[in-house]
Amino acid sequence: MTAAPAPSPAAVPGTTDRPVPADAVVAYQRPAEGLPAVTDTPAALARQAAALAAGTGPIAVDAERASGFRYGQDAYLVQLRRAGAGTVLVDPQGAGELSALAAALDGPEWVLHAADQDLPCLTALGLSTERLFDTELAARLLGREHVGLGAVIEETLGLRLAKDHAAADWSTRPLPESWLVYAALDVELLLPLRDALAEELHAAGRAEWAAEEFAYELAHPARAPRPDPWRRTPRSGPALRSPRSAAVLRELWIAREELARQLDVTPSKVLPHRALVAAAVIRPTSPRRLAGLREFSSRTARQHQELWWRAVERALELPEDQLPPVHAPLAPGELPQPRSWPRHHPESAAALERVRGGVRERAEQLRIPHEVLLGTDAQRRLAWEVGEAEAAGRRVDVSVAGVSALLASFDARPWQIEQVARSLATALH
Repeated sequence: MTAAPAPSPAAVPGTTDRPVPADAVVAYQRPAEGLPAVTDTPAALARQAAALAAGTGPIAVDAERASGFRYGQDAYLVQLRRAGAGTVLVDPQGAGELSALAAALDGPEWVLHAADQDLPCLTALGLSTERLFDTELAARLLGREHVGLGAVIEETLGLRLAKDHAAADWSTRPLPESWLVYAALDVELLLPLRDALAEELHAAGRAEWAAEEFAYELAHPARAPRPDPWRRTPRSGPALRSPRSAAVLRELWIAREELARQLDVTPSKVLPHRALVAAAVIRPTSPRRLAGLREFSSRTARQHQELWWRAVERALELPEDQLPPVHAPLAPGELPQPRSWPRHHPESAAALERVRGGVRERAEQLRIPHEVLLGTDAQRRLAWEVGEAEAAGRRVDVSVAGVSALLASFDARPWQIEQVARSLATALH
């Protein structure tokens, strides 16, 4: 039996104000050109890289990781689609050296959805671009209420994708066919979606906003790791009430991290977060007492019991002057958490309320999220600059020009400054 042809996108794309009606949305269940074979050998990669290089127009790009299963954020499948080349599914683990693919991808515009999630793992593979269109960010700039890929495609193209395998272990080999269908569909409609959103951005006068955001997304370096990452262990509050408990948490976290890296397993599967916290709170004084904690009763925990005890023992034997402080030290340039400002920095707390109010008021007028209009970090830094100056008896220029200069120093984009500086100047006077 011949398979039914894939449905076509809506003749008139839906927009933010006029999305495709829900009862007109059609299921899109299989790739229109069939499911391509996985490119998992050097010879197959050479052929597909040549096809992509010979194609025309932008390239739709996506990547699948094994978050929650493997250590790190490596890409285990890269999906690509370009006019004239069709869809290509690349297994980076088996395809060999990727320089030919990198050359084919270096030049055309990339179209991704939520590019900030995939760009790091693609960069780690040696794949990069100088031109980007992020369909999620475009949807945010247009004021879409729902910005997931499935929702944006439904409202814009009138097609419904199956989204069943987003949290799968993509390091699995061989990959099941249903997973590959899901992966192929993730790039199947990105190119027509890009064109529809670009047209709407232009009609709304926001194409330049998008261009500045896309350029920033590409140029902005990855955020540096925060100091003391062990402090972010979920539900670790009780373990951070004494320096000795904090030391136990730190040493166990480091031991777990090293073992997880060796095993290539996500750390929480090696030892649950709750086990680290329980040991830190109780501070067991012998291997037997540590093993007696129910949080250490799993088979994986018992396999490495000696490792866990050595970590606890190191923490218990540390001299007092080498214990970590209860409160995390600030990294260079890092601001205190805003929740502490009302007590310790009241002027900055008051300025932050005014800044947030000014941003939200303007964001509501533009019908976009306030954090898109101006990032939360820039909001906090502006408030801190004004509040701390006030506390010290110094004057900060909060005219439109003065606020604009401050925002520029906090990496705000020109379109953001143009849209929000006047509102903030009014709020801070």
